Amino acid sequence: MKRTRGVISAYLCFALVILGATAALQMLIRVKGINTVKLPIEAPDGLKFHTLPGQYPGPDDAIAWEQAGTDERLSKEAAEELGTDNYITRWFRRTTEQEGDTEHLLQIHCAYYTGMVDTVPHVPERCMIGGGLTYNGETELVPVPIDMSRLIEDPDADPETETVTLMGRSNERQSRVRLPLGVDNLTLRVTPFRDQAKDRTLVAGYFFIANGRVLASANDVRLYAFDLTADYAYYAKIQFLSPTAESPEQLAELAAELLDELFPEIMLRLPDWIEVERGEYPPDNPARALEAAQG
Repeated sequence: MKRTRGVISAYLCFALVILGATAALQMLIRVKGINTVKLPIEAPDGLKFHTLPGQYPGPDDAIAWEQAGTDERLSKEAAEELGTDNYITRWFRRTTEQEGDTEHLLQIHCAYYTGMVDTVPHVPERCMIGGGLTYNGETELVPVPIDMSRLIEDPDADPETETVTLMGRSNERQSRVRLPLGVDNLTLRVTPFRDQAKDRTLVAGYFFIANGRVLASANDVRLYAFDLTADYAYYAKIQFLSPTAESPEQLAELAAELLDELFPEIMLRLPDWIEVERGEYPPDNPARALEAAQG
């Protein structure tokens, strides 16, 4: 009988310890502002990637980018595998007035994800090998030579509380748009592939934009985008592919030329993370309610 009572007492003590630890953990989560569940967030006005303009004049009309063909749409099964219906896969043709210049083709693929805490983004290394292509060289990080002279510092940033962001001009809206942090050190993760069926080499590269910051790898997305103190989480994959680029460096140069025009339009289709952190967007942002309660 005494042994039975001892066992019951031990179980009760164990249960109390577990309950106490659970309560302490919940209190710590509340005090530290930890959010283990992320809220989904979309761009203002519900803008999606497929609405990106199809033509970009380039600087002084010397270089122009125009859509080549119609956007590629995935089958139902492929779209389910991609994991989002907010995507675009579009070919652009680069033309120039300079005689003798090569006419380049560049495919851009953008895909948007939100509200997911534990996910592995799709990347060319996996998708293209699965599609029958083979590696034709090593993967490397290549700087993207964005034209920094076309960007300005955000005049509305609070230098005491915020990292100053850069802004580019949107031709679509005729206004300045915030670009993600790190755009001044943007890199592409580039891999050359061989398409044996069409007897050609394809150079593909990508980066991510996650919670208002550019990132170079899927692992970086998982580490940064799902910050436990943030209420929301999103990331977008921005991917380039070219059958005419002769090297990873040339792919980065072509991507930079297109991004000089396209980057602000991409950012119009993503949440402005500065506004999210300030509690200004979306309208039901918990940060706004918390500020009102405290103030």
